Amino acid sequence: MKFFLSVVLSILLFVSMPNAQTAEVTVSLNEQFFETLLDGIFKNFNAPEFPLAQKDSKFQNAASETAFTTHRLTNKTEASNAFSETLNKKSAPCKETIRLLREGSGVKTAVRFRDGKIYAPFAFAGSYNPPFIGCIEFAGLAETSIDIEYVAQSQKLFGRVRVLNVQLDGTGRVGSSLLSKLVQNSIDKKINPIEILPINKLSFVVPMQSAGGSLKMNASGVRHEVANGMLNLHIAYQFSKAN
Repeated sequence: MKFFLSVVLSILLFVSMPNAQTAEVTVSLNEQFFETLLDGIFKNFNAPEFPLAQKDSKFQNAASETAFTTHRLTNKTEASNAFSETLNKKSAPCKETIRLLREGSGVKTAVRFRDGKIYAPFAFAGSYNPPFIGCIEFAGLAETSIDIEYVAQSQKLFGRVRVLNVQLDGTGRVGSSLLSKLVQNSIDKKINPIEILPINKLSFVVPMQSAGGSLKMNASGVRHEVANGMLNLHIAYQFSKAN
């Protein structure tokens, strides 16, 4: 999952230097670019997947009790039969993971720029194995926003995903409220922080053959803004003679 988000946020497009005397390069990424990028990722690679976060005992017990109670109240006979079957047969392997989908639950995974912020709705599916119930398959939609921060000390660009809302389906009404919290907790713990880009990767050398040497462009910082449906990265450069 981190690999997926790092790719989404670190591919650079439309590089331009409007004034040759300035020491800043602007890199702009639009929504259509991300649409094409996402299509390429899902067509050529396995769907990004990450494990559910470890549950503490209090959460585990509450989730299990709530799930079983909900299932029992929904249909007592069905719950009793399912419980007996679960105890009398070996449980099938349950991966307990969340898998990112290109499309599902009525939404496409995407990157959106709105009101100066980055939003990333994404569809997912997964499985969870609470005690007494057995493996539960679920799917849904996670509405998230992405904050970007440049850390000068490490000279790296980081992203942090914030979960705004989780909508689940496919759980058979078994503990959906607590399962939503588990999904949100997993996204927070397993994805963040995302290392998008160490800016030394943006430094390069320009040959100056007529001058008998080379000029090194050292990336020294980066700032970002979201405007006009684009993410603009403004990269500051310092110039020095290459050794």
